[in-house]
Amino acid sequence: MGVHLQTTEVVAVVATIDAGVPQVLTIGAAAGVPALPSGPLLADHRSLQAGLRAWVESQTGLRLGFVEQLYTFGDRERAGAHQRVISVSYVALARPQPPSQDSARWRGWYELLPWEDRRSETSDAVVADLRGALHGWADAAARPTVADDRRARIRLAFGADDRAWRPEDCLTRYELLWEASLLAESGAAGPGPVGTGPTTVSTGPAMLHDHRRIVATAMARLRGKLQYRPVVFELLPDAFTLGQLQQVVEALSGTRLHKQNFRRLVESEDLVEETGERTTETGGRPARLMRFRADVLSERPSAGLRLPQPRQR
Repeated sequence: MGVHLQTTEVVAVVATIDAGVPQVLTIGAAAGVPALPSGPLLADHRSLQAGLRAWVESQTGLRLGFVEQLYTFGDRERAGAHQRVISVSYVALARPQPPSQDSARWRGWYELLPWEDRRSETSDAVVADLRGALHGWADAAARPTVADDRRARIRLAFGADDRAWRPEDCLTRYELLWEASLLAESGAAGPGPVGTGPTTVSTGPAMLHDHRRIVATAMARLRGKLQYRPVVFELLPDAFTLGQLQQVVEALSGTRLHKQNFRRLVESEDLVEETGERTTETGGRPARLMRFRADVLSERPSAGLRLPQPRQR
């Protein structure tokens, strides 16, 4: 049977941060399999982006602000046997707001990709367990050259020896876990603990088709981009404290940052300026309120937070 080429669709990864938790907008949770907002490009859509905005608003009630094209997914049978669906994906950033449609909900990044949150000792155990399962997969290779290649890829993706964990390599990690059949989408037991390999760690719930891969792609883009573009400020109120800024950066990157080092970094990059006001909402001494210094965009081509790579743990 031949492959049927379907109408091109648009897919949205809408990200926000609420109380320090990075989240992505999903639909279809009532059916048990979450999906990203998406729909076919229709004749009355003026452009791909216009179609995307229309589908997101009709499925979730949210009107998008910042939108950037992410990637085009067209692998054969990614949406089922004998089908080829071309998905043009976009990443969008939004301030926290409840969706107005019952089928839509915000879902935590680290619920979908639990190994990507390196902010606690628990996450160290998760990553160590997955490394062990991946090395078991490498050892099972039929040829020594294949086994060596797999071990090298594991070291590069998950960090080991002299290789530090790189937050922006999250798509590489997802695809490696998929290839090793450690995800529900690729042959694991389901959304609970993996049952087909030497690990008892939950690798998160499956999403419709390859939508979790699309989420990992968006996460990689945002983690990389926050280091050279001021996208982080799209997720903050107009006035914020340095503590709130650090909390958002940590949430996006999935890593802990030293408070004083982070503040020196922000000062050296000259990305913010004081508003002249203070707030007592932090619970301690009144904290200075800051705002994004928009002039930086005209002063230099690269304006982000070049974060130090976390040490291997």
